[in-house]
Amino acid sequence: MNTTTIGFIGTGVMGTGMIRNLKKAGFPVNIYTRTKSKADALIAEGCQWFDSPAAVASASDVVISIVGYPKDVEEVYFGDHGLLKGKKGGTVIDMTTSSPSLAKEIYHKAKSLGIDALDAPVSGGDVGAKNGTLAIMVGGEEAAFKAMNAVFSAMGKTLTYFGPAGSGQYAKMSNQIAIASNMMGVCEAIAYAQKSGLDPKKVITTLSSGAAGSWSLANLAPRMVKGDTAPGFYIKHFIKDMRIALESADEMNLDLPGLALAKKLYDKLAADGMEDCGTQALFQWYINQK
Repeated sequence: MNTTTIGFIGTGVMGTGMIRNLKKAGFPVNIYTRTKSKADALIAEGCQWFDSPAAVASASDVVISIVGYPKDVEEVYFGDHGLLKGKKGGTVIDMTTSSPSLAKEIYHKAKSLGIDALDAPVSGGDVGAKNGTLAIMVGGEEAAFKAMNAVFSAMGKTLTYFGPAGSGQYAKMSNQIAIASNMMGVCEAIAYAQKSGLDPKKVITTLSSGAAGSWSLANLAPRMVKGDTAPGFYIKHFIKDMRIALESADEMNLDLPGLALAKKLYDKLAADGMEDCGTQALFQWYINQK
């Protein structure tokens, strides 16, 4: 049993897998959900439930959050019952994909309270969360990053320190920018292959072994051809990420036309009621064109 107690806020598709891997590594885990019944399975597995972020923080050495949107992060950290109200010392780690500016704000507020803060967004989707193979991109003080090695290693396979507060979020935005255009490319390639009469499964296998290979092609394209739109990563959350990336790129006077087009296509899917589908549902737009 590890003596470091982890507090975890966010028990969705990603958080649940991450919590289970922390427990597998021997960490006691405290959790918070707005609705207790949503945590029943984790409570049955030995997690202790608390009724606010502040309560979780006061009972934990390290608090991890992975929630939906920047506004949710703000509420978790700065709300009336936010975790910074209950934390004394220790470390807080926000693993939500959020804005670099908010990561910096959390860092400075936490620092003033004697708390280490890291921004550590992840890549790898629900599969990576379940298997403990996430790529974790970290910003904050390097000493704090090194001190959390065992915690990060329980959840991820690739752990990279990028620099001061906000750097993890900038790295994740780079990841999302690459995924956005790649998702369009994967969808277009498989739609083209399917329309031409090729066996899409054979195409996926062959392309995955060559220069066109990518995580999205290997892991999401098989779901596309099955018509499986279940979320590993929600369209609504991807739209949020693309919006953050476009806003920060604009601040840098950087034009990203591929990203802008991807967001436009995903906005169309969301408008058609598909915001709770997985990002691979973009394939439906291509094959359903008139």
